[in-house]
Amino acid sequence: MQQMQDIVVSDRSETFLEQALGLLGLRSGKSQNAGAASGPTGESAGYSAVDLAAALDDPVLLIDPLANVTFANSSATQAFGTFTLGRSLFLRFRAPEIRELVEGVLASGQTAYCEFAERLPIERAYKVFAAPVGAGTSLFAVVFKDQSETRRIDRMRADFIANASHELRTPLASISGFIETLRGPARNDPKAQAQFLDIMQAQTARMARLIDDLLSLSRLEMKSRIDPARTVDLKALLDRVVDTLTPMATEVSIIIERRFGAGRIIVAGDADELTQVFENLIENACKYGQSGGRVIVSIELASDEVQISITDFGPGIADEHIPRVTERFYRVEQDGVPAQKGTGLGLAIVKHILTRHGGRLSIRSKIGEGTTFTVHLPHQDKS
Repeated sequence: MQQMQDIVVSDRSETFLEQALGLLGLRSGKSQNAGAASGPTGESAGYSAVDLAAALDDPVLLIDPLANVTFANSSATQAFGTFTLGRSLFLRFRAPEIRELVEGVLASGQTAYCEFAERLPIERAYKVFAAPVGAGTSLFAVVFKDQSETRRIDRMRADFIANASHELRTPLASISGFIETLRGPARNDPKAQAQFLDIMQAQTARMARLIDDLLSLSRLEMKSRIDPARTVDLKALLDRVVDTLTPMATEVSIIIERRFGAGRIIVAGDADELTQVFENLIENACKYGQSGGRVIVSIELASDEVQISITDFGPGIADEHIPRVTERFYRVEQDGVPAQKGTGLGLAIVKHILTRHGGRLSIRSKIGEGTTFTVHLPHQDKS
């Protein structure tokens, strides 16, 4: 059971009404003394507690000194279901931390908060505030501040750091082992030295690629809210990308087919970032779909967007993997398919770039037939 020390008492003197007015952008000089002006109905500056609770986006419950619910705003009923007015709050919330919080505030009249989580019907995490509604009233407010997205981001950040550390540790351990070997048994063996140095160079290059991708993700996250300021000739850009990757495709016996059509297609975008998107997708198609012998790059206009599809005819991706392939460090491993070298960040970078460009990535795949990655971008102009 959660102990009372988990209940944090606020030392702020603001009443619930004052805080609510501030949240609504209605704070004014006369509302600064809302607590003193509040009557037994919890009214202040023309706003009742019910009005303010109803206007807030967060779930808010108003309760009496016996913890019976007197009002639940629409956000509360959406989050927690219907409340029977006049019945105890604890019929819905049986968690000990909620009971301790509410009973403590009812007894002390001081604002306090605690952490609360529910797993059903979906996992949600809240910071729960309880406070008296103004001075001299018999109402108390219980406000639920949803922390689920913050917690999710924190978990993602922790997972990302753990995965990045693991990915860097593997080549470092390999290099460290070969250094010990070169200092010991292979000290006087030129053939072994050359072999181990080649491996160490490859592992160093792997770490460099990983660090470059991590830096790319960091830069993209910093620019995520900044719209691209320039325009790009999409066909010309794709021609350059295909020309660049053709030698690599030839090495793995892949022919890249272009199906671009006539005319120019202009989109708002950063040329370097879009080049990174299509290099990544076409290179992946060549590597993972090499058994199919060809990759098709096509462009289609559809109403207000342009669709660029990269299709391979390789082994395909199982349905359970498709929703996760854009996650950082997620790799698809399938029986009979050779493992491919990479940082596991390529598609995560693609997703971030497309989000910044107001676009998205869709994936269609069928085992044994191949995969199509389609980039959807807003279409600015055609000439």
